[in-house]
Amino acid sequence: MTESESDTRSNTRAVPRTRLLINDLAVVAAAVICAMITWLVVSPLAGVELRVDSSGRTITVGGGSVALMAASAAIAGLLVLRILEMVSAHGLRIWTVLAIVVAVASLLGALGAVSAAATGGLMALHAVVAVVVIVGGYRAHRLRPARQA
Repeated sequence: MTESESDTRSNTRAVPRTRLLINDLAVVAAAVICAMITWLVVSPLAGVELRVDSSGRTITVGGGSVALMAASAAIAGLLVLRILEMVSAHGLRIWTVLAIVVAVASLLGALGAVSAAATGGLMALHAVVAVVVIVGGYRAHRLRPARQA
């Protein structure tokens, strides 16, 4: 067996279910931590008021809502990934494309901010969470054995 054959085989080993759950929880935690760091830099440190006009009312985006929404988005995204992996042999590939589309669409929500600085800050928050979830979810699930068609 050559070295390249050995590398190929080591990259295709299955990930145990408990390890996959731990990886998913790590992705959720990373998304929340990265979102909170971004919020701390944008809002309290840079002084940008993250406010959004929604149905005639102004909503201030605070740290608690950032953490809650980052966790919710990560959990929902990884749940969709697990479902797609159960029903399709190409679940990870389908999820990756779908996650990128959803991430780009989520940036439209930031356009309701009350200022250009708030728009940029909210877009940064969306982008950070999306990148962490997409990259983390892909890396955590890439070695999972594909469902047989």
